[in-house]
Amino acid sequence: MSSSVERKRIRKSPAERRTEIVASAAQIALSEGLECVTLRRIGEELGVRPGLVSHYFPSAEDLVAEAFGSAATAELDALIPAERPVGTPTEHLARFLARTIGHPAWDDISALWINARHLSRYRPALRAEVAGQEAAWRGRLSGLLADGVDRGEFRTPDPVVVALQILVVLDGLSADGTSAPEEVPPAVARMAVTTAERELGLPQGTLAAP
Repeated sequence: MSSSVERKRIRKSPAERRTEIVASAAQIALSEGLECVTLRRIGEELGVRPGLVSHYFPSAEDLVAEAFGSAATAELDALIPAERPVGTPTEHLARFLARTIGHPAWDDISALWINARHLSRYRPALRAEVAGQEAAWRGRLSGLLADGVDRGEFRTPDPVVVALQILVVLDGLSADGTSAPEEVPPAVARMAVTTAERELGLPQGTLAAP
């Protein structure tokens, strides 16, 4: 009798398989760009036929949009958690700014946002996802600022406007990839911090990197 044991093929549930596909697509988007997210490429990465991928995503455009959404949501949850850990709003805002300004760990996601905004001009599904992610970012950051106002740490009549100002500055800094971080003048690198401190009525240096 043969001593070999037939290896049983492990079947994944539809939910597990779909999550696996999206995670693989998000990783490719981060490392290579959204243009490289195709049904065939994902199939190759996962060792499955493209037809299996298309079973979950008949349109590659929907997979591209969800890949971007998955990566952007993961970034938001890491930078401004919905359930914030122990700490004051001032501490959370300072940490958020420190992590998003010139930090190499966020270079890939910054490039992905630029990539997605460019491609969204021609791809309706991606355009809708970008708009949804932008709204989520505005909501999460303005919620943090409103919390600070309620606690008496920040002073502003409109946390949503201040959140938009901070995000616009951060977007501008990330979009200007012509200089290495060490070549950017300190006054420019700190624009998001100085904007936040000014608009929130904080003394200079309050939001210095923790």
